[in-house]
Amino acid sequence: MPSLNDIRSTFLNYFEKQGHRIVPSSPLVPRNDPTLMFTNSGMVQFKNLFTGVEHRDYTRATTSQKCVRAGGKHNDLDNVGYTARHHTFFEMLGNFSFGDYFKTEAIGFAYELITRDFGIDASRLLVTVYHTDDEAFEIWKKIGIPEDRIIRIATSDNFWQMGPTGPCGPCTEIFYDHGDHIWGGPPGSAEEDGDRYIEIWNIVFMQNEQFEDGSMRALDMQSIDTGMGLERIGALLQGKHDNYDTDLMRHLIEASANVTDGAPDGPGNVHHRVIADHLRSTSFLIADGVMPANDGRGYVLRRIMRRAMRHAHLLGAQDPVMHRLVPSLVHEMGAAYPELGQAQSLIEETLKQEETRFKQTLDRGLKLLDDELGKLPADAALPGETAFKLYDTFGFPLDLTQDALREKDRSVDTAGFDTAMAEQKAKARAAWSGSGEAADAAIWFDIADKHGTTDFLGYDTETAEGQIVALVSDRAEVASVKAGDTVQIVLNQTPFYAESGGQVGDSGIIRSDSGLARITDTRKVAGVFLHFAEVIEGELTKGEGTVLEVDHARRTSIRANHSATHLLHEALRRALGDHVAQRGSLNADDRLRFDFSHAKPLTPDELAQVDAEVNAFIRQNTPVETRIMTPDDARGLGAQALFGEKYGDEVRVVSMGHDPQSGKGGNGATYSIELCGGTHVRQTGDIGVFVTLGDSASSAGVRRIEALTGADAFRYLSGQDHRLADVASELKTQPTDVPARVRALLDERKALSNEVAQLRRELAMAGGSGQAGDGGARDVNGVQMVAQVLSGVSGKDLPPLIDEHKARLGSGVVLLIADTGGKAAVAAGVTEDLMGRVSAVDLVRAAVAELGGKGGGGRPDMAQGGGADAANAEAAFKAAEAVIGG
Repeated sequence: MPSLNDIRSTFLNYFEKQGHRIVPSSPLVPRNDPTLMFTNSGMVQFKNLFTGVEHRDYTRATTSQKCVRAGGKHNDLDNVGYTARHHTFFEMLGNFSFGDYFKTEAIGFAYELITRDFGIDASRLLVTVYHTDDEAFEIWKKIGIPEDRIIRIATSDNFWQMGPTGPCGPCTEIFYDHGDHIWGGPPGSAEEDGDRYIEIWNIVFMQNEQFEDGSMRALDMQSIDTGMGLERIGALLQGKHDNYDTDLMRHLIEASANVTDGAPDGPGNVHHRVIADHLRSTSFLIADGVMPANDGRGYVLRRIMRRAMRHAHLLGAQDPVMHRLVPSLVHEMGAAYPELGQAQSLIEETLKQEETRFKQTLDRGLKLLDDELGKLPADAALPGETAFKLYDTFGFPLDLTQDALREKDRSVDTAGFDTAMAEQKAKARAAWSGSGEAADAAIWFDIADKHGTTDFLGYDTETAEGQIVALVSDRAEVASVKAGDTVQIVLNQTPFYAESGGQVGDSGIIRSDSGLARITDTRKVAGVFLHFAEVIEGELTKGEGTVLEVDHARRTSIRANHSATHLLHEALRRALGDHVAQRGSLNADDRLRFDFSHAKPLTPDELAQVDAEVNAFIRQNTPVETRIMTPDDARGLGAQALFGEKYGDEVRVVSMGHDPQSGKGGNGATYSIELCGGTHVRQTGDIGVFVTLGDSASSAGVRRIEALTGADAFRYLSGQDHRLADVASELKTQPTDVPARVRALLDERKALSNEVAQLRRELAMAGGSGQAGDGGARDVNGVQMVAQVLSGVSGKDLPPLIDEHKARLGSGVVLLIADTGGKAAVAAGVTEDLMGRVSAVDLVRAAVAELGGKGGGGRPDMAQGGGADAANAEAAFKAAEAVIGG
């Protein structure tokens, strides 16, 4: 029985023999489609090839693409675990033709692979074609499929469109007949939703272009896009009718059963299925750079995580378990997807932290859910307000609540949930707008097609000659620009670095015989460098030669910051652990910023260790070496890479620092090795000096360090020295003695403060100067009452004075008003024997009302409050007497 790994290899190897390039799976975060949250099909990474705005050095490709469907239009989350074929994560096997072969070859490849290489009985196959696609019908008939097993479908199920306009075309789908012992009918029948006929492969014939008016024309480049779910074909080839019974999923289900001490096929079977599926999606998303968050992709990741964690809870797991399953996943899929192994420690750490955090609220949330259900009739939906409370207070996404209720055959009033969300004015989540290249990137692909991509010369020089190949203004190409115009300039070659990998774009000047422009920024799209410029003299014209000069001082500072970031990354890994991975950076001319995966703030000792280690390798002044190699060779040397970053056949590997203990670099003596396309210093000593400005939170599970290098770091440290010298001068001591002197002053201040407080209390008790009222006790309806206004006393001084007066009285009440600069602080006390007759709270509230305040509170024996005006103290005393007399 072939494993899923065997089936994947068989598929890819078959198409490689048919002249296809095996292209690695693209990340789950799409780079070239702003409409998608996650990559959900194999064609996503090839979209620009199908539309014709991009060309590569191959016209046939095959992939096993990792996909996630857990949000938006393609959302299978609610069905996962309860059905045989729904997943949040799945692998899509595909073969693609970009203007190369078409229907005859695509159908022939599919039939040969299925019947010969996979050994599937051809008599069990049934195919569909679009109802007008006679060509596909005849191809299947000629290949040997009987006419009664070729079904014409007239609906959109067999017609694919990229969007309302653009490339489109008919499909042919291949189904497997599991036999008449299983309920269900063929596609197009009333019983098509049954499980007898299961689709295993879809082939799209991308042959038309559709326009806004509904008309179509044949595409100049007719292409093929196919997709076959690995899990589905795997179940078929392994003799199963359920994707979760395949070898890979079965191993993950058994791992879930082991860590939860439960039977894989017992009552908790659905729970294990959910955990196995969600383990894959969450782990791959984290490996591709997605971290739990409250919006966007991070929110979807958190929803999937928490759903799996709730199912682990239902299995009786008392401690976090998801992270313990990661090694099993890496064992099963790490060979095909090495990014899993590279990110294993980060995945484990993230899952453990999230599950620990969620468990703190899970029990309370589920108890609230059960309590609310107990108040409702057996068939009533859970009120939307309650579902919103679970979301707002306990972090339960609505679908998690729905999943919990599903097991009880209950539903949620979703309209009420939406209303509660609006009424509460919950924090708005901005609609996710996608990522990747800009929507109007086609113009840059056109320029690349006509003139080629830009050659970057800036690793070796900061000045160069270049020819202007395009001038773009207001999203359109122009022939020339003049003084005062802003423009994006494209040249055949440039020393200007384009913003990438956290390093900002270069600035400088570009001059020709007829004009001069100031470059303010440099960016890159489709391999084309865009020089954002303002023409300051004369005129620039397409086709003329120019001289380009990078701002040397700015580039020098940027390089220092970028190289220091590499040293910082490794120092953080040494100080905090291997889970540290880059999650964003900024390498500008005046500072650097580094975001990294770590759950808690750094201690002062950890920051000091990082600072010291980076500066130690700066002082080594060793050469910064750059090598070109394959990504696999680079990772074999221990090079760090950004998870989810797309690398070509060759990468630049930047090495710096000599450390015999590192075990990196092949010779075991290199401190930092990273895949990086940025510019760097020639020697680590060129960085000068490094100083961190502090550590802060960037997002959930991500910390941020900001730092300075070179002249900026020197100015910062010099400024610190000057400020310390100023403080030392004021303290009349040496800078080295400032800490001890400050501690002594603080101790002295504390002692004096205590002494002043004690003297104030003594003065107040003695009724000394500045105190209003006689300070003695007056008889009020048989109760001894001390009433006094105090100045120079704060509100916090009143309770101990109350206690001293009560001790002196033995039996009675005390009302003190402190005049704190016009405002009044009030406190009242009642001895224990009188608490049944008089409450200190009532006394304070009566007094406060006369002083322009409201409320007041405390205990029957001691209460406090405040007013706006201490001048009305006598009226306050009278009001308190009335309370006693009443």
